[in-house]
Amino acid sequence: MHRAMIGWAVFAAMATATAADAATEKRALPYYGSIGASLARMRTGPARSYPASWTYRRPDLPVKVVAVFKEWRKVQDPDGTEGWMLAALLRNTRTAIVRGTEPLPMHASPDQNARTLWRAAPGVVGRISQCGSGWCRLDVKGQGGFVPVEGLWGVEPGEALP
Repeated sequence: MHRAMIGWAVFAAMATATAADAATEKRALPYYGSIGASLARMRTGPARSYPASWTYRRPDLPVKVVAVFKEWRKVQDPDGTEGWMLAALLRNTRTAIVRGTEPLPMHASPDQNARTLWRAAPGVVGRISQCGSGWCRLDVKGQGGFVPVEGLWGVEPGEALP
């Protein structure tokens, strides 16, 4: 019984320290993240007492975090809509959405003349990596290729990602 109580106390102390570290984490604003929940509500203010203005049912949708208030994040979605979401509904995974009206060619290398491997339709969401020199690697459910940054929402033109 005594060991169980000590174990529980250690666990509680570690959980409190981890939550405190997450709450004090500072990032330069604005920054991109993505929705990590299968259901996420955007609210008109930073509390559950504010009404929900939108309900998102699209995990991995990229969002831009533009303000922080305690455990709440003011986010902007790809359409420009802004509102507040609980930080627990978001994650740091970098994703992007294909914008425009035409399918975006996904190339074998970051070169306009490289072989086209796939085409991503407007509105498709994928994970991004290896961004630099105006190109990002976009992975859409295992189908990957390099796309020009100007065809994406979720990454800045001069941004570099590993």
